[in-house]
Amino acid sequence: MKLDVIGFGALNLDRLYGVTRIAGVGEESYITRFTEASGGSAANTIVGLARLGVNVGCIGKLAQDREGKRILRDLVNEKVDVNGVVTSEDGASGVVFCFVDEGGERTMYVQPGVNDELTQQEVDVDYGCNTQVLHLSSFISETPFEVQKELLKACDEVRVSLDPGRHYAMKGLHALRPILKRCYTVFPNESEVKLLTGEEYVKGAHVLLKEGAQIVAVKLGARGCYVTDGVEEYLIDAYEVKVVDTTGAGDAFCAGFLYGLLSGKDLYACGDLGNYVASRKIEIDGARDGLPNLSDLPSHLK
Repeated sequence: MKLDVIGFGALNLDRLYGVTRIAGVGEESYITRFTEASGGSAANTIVGLARLGVNVGCIGKLAQDREGKRILRDLVNEKVDVNGVVTSEDGASGVVFCFVDEGGERTMYVQPGVNDELTQQEVDVDYGCNTQVLHLSSFISETPFEVQKELLKACDEVRVSLDPGRHYAMKGLHALRPILKRCYTVFPNESEVKLLTGEEYVKGAHVLLKEGAQIVAVKLGARGCYVTDGVEEYLIDAYEVKVVDTTGAGDAFCAGFLYGLLSGKDLYACGDLGNYVASRKIEIDGARDGLPNLSDLPSHLK
């Protein structure tokens, strides 16, 4: 069976610490709560799509440790096809330490583990190409980044979606060109557009279109999103909710937007869907717990 979307990115266990404030150098803060949950940008987006009834799969690497077993179990429980996930007998699974302040803002420290050891030989090309959309997110090391680019060469007919994250944005346009020229959709946030193009988000989005992307959806946080395909462009307001934790908000936006594209919705509706799914997520701790099911969507978004 051909899948609708496959996510390809780092697989992590998020250790989330609520703190009174994000401490600077030489400062102190206090931990007020702790939760642990599965994460990873592309995987979070895939789980968001699964809850919306989309047939999804995942490519990534885990170790045979407690963290890896939990990450894999959580994907299976969300009805994600895990035939693209490989398991290493050695090493440790990826872990992200997240610190979230009382306003819901966060900072993160990444321990990539075996994510950075994923090789070309471990990725099943037939599996990776058996999808309508291949959704990519970042890795820390160059090895899996090269693996992603090689997979795209083999999957000529697959639409490509990219959530670059800060790490890939810092590589610059030259490094990302092999991916950008294949992209149907790109999902940077405002600061990532600046890093990639040197321009503010409107001009920067059009730079990314010139690089080959067909649609650019810029995530603007509390200000919503800016979406354009070079013909239409919209600045779409965010939904007003109480912010508890912004971890995974951008991943949730991607899930809503991609669901809209797969459902044949117009550009504005896709952006609105992205904003809505993100708004539901930020009301709850963790990257996934707030992600809505299809039945939770308001009637004008279904």
